[in-house]
Amino acid sequence: MIIAGVEEAGRGPVIGPMVMVLACCDERDEFKLKAMGVKDSKLLTPDQREKLYHEIQDLCTFEMVKIQPGEIDAAVLSEETNLNWLEADHSVVLINKLKPDKVILDCPSTNIEAYRNYILKKLEYKPILVVEHKADVKYTIVGAASILAKVARDHEIKKLKAKYGVDFGSGYPSDPLTVEFVNKNFDKYPFFRQSWETWQHAKKQGGQKKLGEFKEE
Repeated sequence: MIIAGVEEAGRGPVIGPMVMVLACCDERDEFKLKAMGVKDSKLLTPDQREKLYHEIQDLCTFEMVKIQPGEIDAAVLSEETNLNWLEADHSVVLINKLKPDKVILDCPSTNIEAYRNYILKKLEYKPILVVEHKADVKYTIVGAASILAKVARDHEIKKLKAKYGVDFGSGYPSDPLTVEFVNKNFDKYPFFRQSWETWQHAKKQGGQKKLGEFKEE
């Protein structure tokens, strides 16, 4: 039986893409991933993740999608969909590409049953579908997908910093360096998620500042 795990990295940042990965292998080989040290990416150091990133690719077949800020904003600001359904839609595309026998998904929604049913309706075939919270901690194959997604997301962030010659920290709203960068540069770069409160606040404050400066003149 071919089993697969689906996981994302970069759901929360105000900067850069969200990366989703489906990783799959023969169920009989899953123990090899565990023996490598594969687990939820958040429980590993960057060096450990980077090493496992290449080892996992030797054992697993995988598909990856990089969801850019514009697509994320469109989903968040839409009346018809949201970030959870966007993630579900991309999960469907990844699953339909490789068609594993069993798929385990880390569920972003509080309503697991609704999320599972939404995906099942859109699939081209009927795999065994396991949808759970904290699946990246419970299942090694989902941990493998989380590592691939996290490292790929980190690579994308490095590319953005190199391309634009800037340092915006981690890109997360909890990072003071990121917040300071957004506040100063909200209107200068194309890699912001403009639907995020952090960016909206920066735009509002920036607009007020410019108005104040205009009045002083």
